[in-house]
Amino acid sequence: MTLCGHFGEKGPRLQIYFKKTAKELPLDHALMLLIRRAIKATLAYEGVQSDAEVSFSCCKNEEIRLLNREYRQKDAATDVLSFPLYESREEIDAERGVLTLGDIVVSYERAAEQAESFGHSAEREVVFLTIHSVLHLLGYDHERSQAEDEIMCQKQKNILDILYGNGTLRKED
Repeated sequence: MTLCGHFGEKGPRLQIYFKKTAKELPLDHALMLLIRRAIKATLAYEGVQSDAEVSFSCCKNEEIRLLNREYRQKDAATDVLSFPLYESREEIDAERGVLTLGDIVVSYERAAEQAESFGHSAEREVVFLTIHSVLHLLGYDHERSQAEDEIMCQKQKNILDILYGNGTLRKED
């Protein structure tokens, strides 16, 4: 497991616990930094002011299929699963003052397949899936209603625009 800390950054601190379940998965330093930017952008967009922590696992289709079957009773691979720790973002660990969001699990294989079909990089797809998952961890659920699906889609688009603007990744402030 790799820890991506909060060295020298301004504002709320973010701890990410990274894990890849197979050696050949490309969860390298550059991708971890992109994931971090996606999480920070989503939290900022949502107005989260507290320190936060989250775990991020990168796996293969077969592993996410097993998780999907166990937790959602859907025996199929999916792109991302979100496991919120709390029902509400207001449930902050009072002792530490940290919002523990929960777990993000991304199938890199599925992300790469989707990226190819959409005509962009696998890294950009992982960024999108990370944004999508963080919104789930914050309590949004596109499966609850059409209205919530539309809200979530708009938020995802807005956050991607913040990060990518004209299609290329913007420099960090």
